[in-house]
Amino acid sequence: MYLYRRLVQAKLSIDTHYAQPIDLNNIADEANFSKFHFIKQFKNIYYKTPHQYLISVRIAKAMELLKTGTPVSVACYAVGFESLGSFSGLFKRTVGTTPSDYLAQQQKLRTQRNESPLNFIPGCFAEKNGWLKKSQF
Repeated sequence: MYLYRRLVQAKLSIDTHYAQPIDLNNIADEANFSKFHFIKQFKNIYYKTPHQYLISVRIAKAMELLKTGTPVSVACYAVGFESLGSFSGLFKRTVGTTPSDYLAQQQKLRTQRNESPLNFIPGCFAEKNGWLKKSQF
C-alpha cells in the first residue's frame, strides 16, 4: 500500500505540474524509486509510462483550451510543449486530427450551438421543459 501511495503521489505531481518541464529522475526520487523501477511500477498501475501519461495529460489540457477558442500556438506552450511541430504531431496521433482542424471543428460546433441550441438538447428533455411541442402518437 505504501508503494502504491508513492506512485499515486507521483501521478498527482504530473497532473499538477504538467505545464512545467518535468524531470523523470526527480519524480522517481520523490517516490523513492530508481528511475527504471519507477517507470515499470507506474506502467503496471496506469498502463502507460510516466512520459506517455504526461503527454496524454498535456493533450487533454490542450483540447480543453482549443475548445474555448485558444489559438494553437498558445495552447501548445500553455500545456508545456516546447515545439509546435512535436505538439501537432502528437496531437494528431492521439486525437486523429491536427490541432488547427480540431480548433476549427470546435469553433464551428460553438457557432452551431449558438445559432440553434435546441439541436444540441435531447428531445425528451426539451419536450419536458416545454421548449418543444409534445409529439403526437
